[in-house]
Amino acid sequence: MEIINVEQVQNLLNTFQNKQVYLHVETTNGAYASHFDEKVFNAGTFLRNILVSYKQGIITGGNNEPYRVGLKLDNGWIYVQGLTHFEIDDQGRFLMAGLNYQGQLAAALEISEKPFDL
Repeated sequence: MEIINVEQVQNLLNTFQNKQVYLHVETTNGAYASHFDEKVFNAGTFLRNILVSYKQGIITGGNNEPYRVGLKLDNGWIYVQGLTHFEIDDQGRFLMAGLNYQGQLAAALEISEKPFDL
C-alpha cells in the first residue's frame, strides 16, 4: 500500500461513483488496546459486502493527520476517519487503510464492483 495521495484517491473515488459497489468498512482499536492498558476497552465496527451506490465521494484531512473519506448516499453518508494508505489490488478493488503509529490496522474502507470473499 502507498501513503495516501489526495489527488489519486479522489480520482479513484470518482471512478466508483454512481455504480453499484460493495463496501467493506472496519474500524478498531484492536484487541491490543486492552492488552496494553487495562482501562481501555475494545471498540470497533465491521461491515462486509454492503451494496451501495454513492453520489459523491470526498477525501478530506491531511496536514500530518490521517484522512477522512465520506460517501454521500441518497439518504445519508458513510464516513471513515483515520485513513493513511491506499491501493488498487490485482482484482481491481480500491482499498484504503488507516494504520496506527505501531503499524496496526485502525480503519479500513474498501470498494469493489464484486463482492468481497467471506
